[in-house]
Amino acid sequence: MAKDKILVLEDELSIRSFIVLNLKYADFEVYEAGRGEEALQLLKEHPDIRIALLDVMLEGLSGFEVCKKIRESGMKTGIIILTARVQESDKIHGLTIGADDYMTKPFSPAEMVARVQSLLRRLNNNDSSEQPEALVTGIFKLTVEDELFYKNDEPIDLTPTEFELIRTLMNNENQLLSRNQLIDAVWGENFVGDPKIIDVNIRRLRQKIEDDPAQPKYIKTHWGRGYIWSGLGE
Repeated sequence: MAKDKILVLEDELSIRSFIVLNLKYADFEVYEAGRGEEALQLLKEHPDIRIALLDVMLEGLSGFEVCKKIRESGMKTGIIILTARVQESDKIHGLTIGADDYMTKPFSPAEMVARVQSLLRRLNNNDSSEQPEALVTGIFKLTVEDELFYKNDEPIDLTPTEFELIRTLMNNENQLLSRNQLIDAVWGENFVGDPKIIDVNIRRLRQKIEDDPAQPKYIKTHWGRGYIWSGLGE
């Protein structure tokens, strides 16, 4: 069986070698780059790369800029941001521009492999042929096979994580889902990251699908309890 392909963008050779070695040990096929431009070229040459691990602080194109270019291209590659920064704003910025997850350096090999495997499960769930062909609620439609989401028949581009999150919400229309329930459904029961990742992705979804993100009517917050999806906006 073919191995899942992972791209590692990291300019510090010692750190990159550490990451690559442990990913190969976990049975992934790994491509490596030291510059953002090189990473984008590798993605162009190997569009079947499933996940890109992107360091933030680089000469030339930063990891954030590479992330934005991947999303602007429409590629469904999973993205994990690697950063030594601890500021909350940097983490949120990475998620806001389309990253699926982030890790703060230093991190353990076990955590890194767990995050990659968790994201792969989400991507594979999107690929599953066992899912219904389409979900329709109100003015929204989600098609599983081609991973597209529509509002009033107009396509809205979603990241893999956004797609899995909106599918979970639509599958449970008008039901209250707690933050933990959403994390278990989208990120997996063994998720080891910051639970606020849910709130950031909800905020990002609202920017894309709500008529007025400040007054959401489709993804509603029940403070202290969770979120409810209403395709009819009621």
